[in-house]
Amino acid sequence: MLPDKLVIASRASRLAMWQSEHVQQQLQQRYPGLRVEIRAMSTAGDRILDRSLSKIGGKGLFVKELEAALQDGSADLAVHSCKDVPMTLPPGFTLAAILQREDARDCLVAPGADGAAASSRLSSLATLPPGARIGTSSLRREVQLRARYPQLQILPVRGNLDTRLAKLDRGEFDAIVLAAAGLMRLGLAHRISRLLTVEDSLPAPGQGALAIEICDGRDELRALLAPLQDAHTAACVSAERSLARALGGSCQVPLAAYACAAQPSNSAASASSSISSPISSPISSPIRLRALVADLSGQQVVRAEAEADPTQAEQLGLRVAERMRQEGVEALLAAFQ
Repeated sequence: MLPDKLVIASRASRLAMWQSEHVQQQLQQRYPGLRVEIRAMSTAGDRILDRSLSKIGGKGLFVKELEAALQDGSADLAVHSCKDVPMTLPPGFTLAAILQREDARDCLVAPGADGAAASSRLSSLATLPPGARIGTSSLRREVQLRARYPQLQILPVRGNLDTRLAKLDRGEFDAIVLAAAGLMRLGLAHRISRLLTVEDSLPAPGQGALAIEICDGRDELRALLAPLQDAHTAACVSAERSLARALGGSCQVPLAAYACAAQPSNSAASASSSISSPISSPISSPIRLRALVADLSGQQVVRAEAEADPTQAEQLGLRVAERMRQEGVEALLAAFQ
């Protein structure tokens, strides 16, 4: 039986509210008689801005308060950016749906309101002068940038999306690296100077996808949310998160994993710099998972990749993790224990 009302627990940032409103709209369109309210909340990850996530407990700091609201019954579901969801959920919680993915790439943003104009001055990271200040909130991005562009100065930048853009425009950085999906969702695609290839910055597990979390045992709520799931995105995210779990991935580990529809080997689209469209691919199409782990300097990098049927997504993640172990990834991981 359809409930009269659902409450979504959401972080209070502009991007998080957009994500929750997006889910709210999808639910109300599908179930016209359903009232869906949003409860905006501040999380520890939003409040602690003077230290990097890897030093204060990781991305779980963005979800704990929302899970408490689910547990005490003041909210029915929580909407997360999937890359912020810990790889292993606490007992009593489950991900009920993974929505269709936006562009999963990272992007380069230069100072100034018009990214298109900035791109004429900033054609790539390689064109920046030695010592240029690049801001990022992600250890994963940091080590990949250090590996490919050792001449650049990689600096931490925390805060929500608007705060980071403001710091950039005040001149604190020469450029910053962000997830493209957030800018696109907020109508800020014009701020993007360059989309980064997966060679420059392989995305985080779950990047660009939205996840809906509920308490275990709420089968009626899981059934109600099931139509929001995108099967292709869910399979790709499952492979990414399976690999990350197998390797103990967290904010403290510079791990990247990205799965997308596998391109035919004889296709021009199979170039290594390609990345799948955010438009969903057929669930029957094989998926390709690429992953890497690096040390803090970016000088030691272990990479692996493989393809599988999407019905074997979990196993694909485990297979790529095992290939990385054979390449010596555990020696890199040991440094983060």
